[in-house]
Amino acid sequence: MNMRFLHISDLHFGKKLNEFSLIEDQKFIIFKILQCIDEHKPDALLIAGDVYDKGIPSVEAVKLFDFFLNSLSQKKITTYIISGNHDSPERMTCGSSLMEQSGIHFARAYDGQSCKYELQDKEGPVNIYLLPFIKPAIVRAALESLGKSDEAEKIITYDDAVAAAISQMNVDWSKRNVLVAHQFVTGSTRCDSEDISVGGTDNISAELFEKFDYVALGHLHGCQKAGGENIRYSGSPLKYSFSEVNHKKGGLIVELGAKGELKVEQVLFEPKHDLRCIKGKYEEITLKKYWEEMGDGINDYLHITLTDEEDIPEGFARLQLIYKNLVSLDYDNSRTQKDNQIEGAAEVEKRSPLDLFEQFYELQNNQKFSEEQKKLSESLIEEIWGGAK
Repeated sequence: MNMRFLHISDLHFGKKLNEFSLIEDQKFIIFKILQCIDEHKPDALLIAGDVYDKGIPSVEAVKLFDFFLNSLSQKKITTYIISGNHDSPERMTCGSSLMEQSGIHFARAYDGQSCKYELQDKEGPVNIYLLPFIKPAIVRAALESLGKSDEAEKIITYDDAVAAAISQMNVDWSKRNVLVAHQFVTGSTRCDSEDISVGGTDNISAELFEKFDYVALGHLHGCQKAGGENIRYSGSPLKYSFSEVNHKKGGLIVELGAKGELKVEQVLFEPKHDLRCIKGKYEEITLKKYWEEMGDGINDYLHITLTDEEDIPEGFARLQLIYKNLVSLDYDNSRTQKDNQIEGAAEVEKRSPLDLFEQFYELQNNQKFSEEQKKLSESLIEEIWGGAK
């Protein structure tokens, strides 16, 4: 039988949708994941980062993750977990040595060496490499601590950092190798619920991952390929913004046969509450016939766009009497269509942080950066983003 994995990511335990806590929705989706494990019987579960929504998670989020880990342990499913950019690797891996005995394997905070595990099937070994979210400053510091200052100095971009981390793995490419990572591959599609790096400094090339038999990626919330059949984002198991309304959420069942043989299939997780957008006039969408026809969908998390020319007094509160899970409200009419938009906002990812700082300074002060100010900005960018200028 082929080696089989369930690949999931971006659980974001503790996340809120505006002021709505999603803890119960997340617990519901945990049961869906556990049912998927029972049905498909994977050899291992791969969790590709962003377990939590914050580096210091809420008590409810920690309890939920604890429940999930205990459930996985009871099912005796081998599990590999890395931290994402939202996680604190040091906090998340507390107790990981003890959990190793239950088949729950955490990637430690990056120290210059990636965690490696091995599974066996009829075709031989499959090597599992765990690479938590990294940025250039992290890799430079790790290599310097190993006495590799010459290599550390060459790491400027995220591309450099990931390439260096992979080179430190000493991968035997003649064998089957799986990488679990949490980075942004250039060209992939983002959502509103994800962090966007100014200037696109966190972009890495898909070419770095080409030699792996499978790369289980986290970070982006839409299920998608990232440059090849073998490089995939599973996407988040729940919709975390209204830009994800049309997404099909779930995980990926990955089958590895002999070297070079790969099959990937998406499995869907039905949520407790879906996300839905409604658009129309106030009088229309408050008609009993309208909301009765929605059935159970009336309990979904809703974004409503009113097309009335005049704002409805206390419109949000009045609509919430019918739609209890109303998350947000806006208007689409002649007034809003004429609202001025900031030019170039969509281009922010294509500009470097230093370019944006310089442009802002010039607009505010009607003069350009001095060399001293430019050097100070460069050092601050390096400290905050840990990447290229």
